[in-house]
Amino acid sequence: MATTTIQVSREVRDHLAELAQERGLSLGQLVEALAAEQPTAAQRAERLAADREVVRRQIGIDLSDEEFDQAPDVLGNIYKIAAETARTTRDTTA
Repeated sequence: MATTTIQVSREVRDHLAELAQERGLSLGQLVEALAAEQPTAAQRAERLAADREVVRRQIGIDLSDEEFDQAPDVLGNIYKIAAETARTTRDTTA
């Protein structure tokens, strides 16, 4: 595998080196892991298209991308409701 050099400030290098050591990795392995965790815009779009296709097959309705974009954020709303419920429960038990 070919390698390359990335120039960063000493502070960033030292920070990355400390993170790598804490995780038992080389600096190169850490950078590879961090890069793998961050999909590109093209990869995110590909994942979104694949996820939408799964939903279309599961519900048996051919929704357009525009219909998906206009749909409510159900999962986001569930998270908001759960957070509010947790806050209310915590406040009443405290």
